[in-house]
Amino acid sequence: MMTLRRAAIYGGTFDPVHNGHLAVARTVLELFELDEVLFVPACVPPHKRNASITSAFHRFAMLALATEHDQGLRVSTVELDDPNRPYAVDTVQRMQGEMGSTCRLFFMIGADSWSEITTWHQWPRLLEMCDLIVVTRPGYELGGNIPPGVANVVDLRSMAPPEISELLGNDGGPGIFLTDAATVDVSATRIRAAVQSTVRSNGQASDWATLREMVPAPVASYIEKYELYSN
Repeated sequence: MMTLRRAAIYGGTFDPVHNGHLAVARTVLELFELDEVLFVPACVPPHKRNASITSAFHRFAMLALATEHDQGLRVSTVELDDPNRPYAVDTVQRMQGEMGSTCRLFFMIGADSWSEITTWHQWPRLLEMCDLIVVTRPGYELGGNIPPGVANVVDLRSMAPPEISELLGNDGGPGIFLTDAATVDVSATRIRAAVQSTVRSNGQASDWATLREMVPAPVASYIEKYELYSN
């Protein structure tokens, strides 16, 4: 039997990409024995059309810098290339077409997004198209966030890697896998606030050091060079 390659789509605004994003991607890469995690920056997410978002050019550049030395992490422009099709089902369909039947595709979302999954465009179709990886923080309680009629949910949060490997090997159709891979407490909102604080204090070295604790050094340098998030 031919072994399928495994890849996961990691979508988001990534404004900017930070150490939390990278920690999640690396952990999922290892736990799910993936060949690669594909960061997919959104052009303009449907739920953020009225928000102020940094240009796709800058967000892509920061992702490229952040993943440059990780062989298992890659950046895809699939949504930037076709901004008129911003929905997850469209992205998964295009990626499946590119990768072909020899690749098992996963779609990564956070616990907050999972709690709103029934508001997503064609969400039942999405759950039938590919495996979902729902990433939570340790101790996070999902509660009643499983939609009615969805039965193929597997909680991996208390399992050891060998158990996870065995479960994933039993391909019984698309599944929804819960994992507590989010262990770094960083948010894009905190990063933008840190930059604004740095600007107000005329860029003291200590303030830039705070920023560099939350994002990779090349990303911090990029933000400083192009004066992103300064207002």
